[in-house]
Amino acid sequence: MFAITIVWDTSYGKDVRIRCASTTSTQNSGLFDYILPIFEKKTGIKVDVIGVGTGASIEIGKRGDADVVLVHAKELELKAVEEGHFVNRHDVMYNDFVIIGPTHDPAKIKGMKNASDAFSKIANANSFFVSRGDRSGTHIKELSIWEKVGINPVRRSFSNGVNPKGEKWYLEVGQGMEKTQRIANEKRAYTLTDRGTWLATKDKDRLDMVIVLEGDPILFNQYGVMAVNPKKHPYIKFKEAMKFIKWIISPEGQKAIGSFKDKHGNALFYPNAK
Repeated sequence: MFAITIVWDTSYGKDVRIRCASTTSTQNSGLFDYILPIFEKKTGIKVDVIGVGTGASIEIGKRGDADVVLVHAKELELKAVEEGHFVNRHDVMYNDFVIIGPTHDPAKIKGMKNASDAFSKIANANSFFVSRGDRSGTHIKELSIWEKVGINPVRRSFSNGVNPKGEKWYLEVGQGMEKTQRIANEKRAYTLTDRGTWLATKDKDRLDMVIVLEGDPILFNQYGVMAVNPKKHPYIKFKEAMKFIKWIISPEGQKAIGSFKDKHGNALFYPNAK
């Protein structure tokens, strides 16, 4: 007589899912909608995106509430890796930030080439400026430019006596990039945005704004991906997270990123995995 033991595979028929905390620009631009189905078809792993700012994404990862993080504040990312919260960080892609503003350009910065000079003119003209104010990658970049002109909204230490916080022209909204752009449009204000979100949403949201400054090297915008450290959070889906990382930095993943364009044929992100 043979004893037959049937072991049911409880995972059969269930989706394998991972959670990716990421900046709002990757969602607002439509990038994830474009590349994730390609990854899912290849691996069978579905990716649930948590779309928040970079600072919030990193904190989510630190708590172990995500498996992988894709954000754009390299110094913060490297610091978090050094502290042991994340492993296997890689550059993935880049685009750039641009300053957008009302078409009549009240601070007269269109044509300028230096972002910190433009910020200084906005402050001196008391022109409205909308800040995300949410510790996102865009907000962190904005703060670094204010610091170059002697304005530090974070530490409230100002070498030139100008303090945007509390000034009527400086508005912190605590919103994602697309909503911040809409508020800037309503207020006839300037704001800093990433080119991908701008190109993907300006027509849809009927923004009566233009790019008033671009091309300053300080506006370079690098994106990186990293896995949550399984030694800190053993329950995370590390193996699946690493499959995602390996794919997005692979020639196939990089090709997918590079082939993503808006309806006008503009590339929104440029692959540069390392």
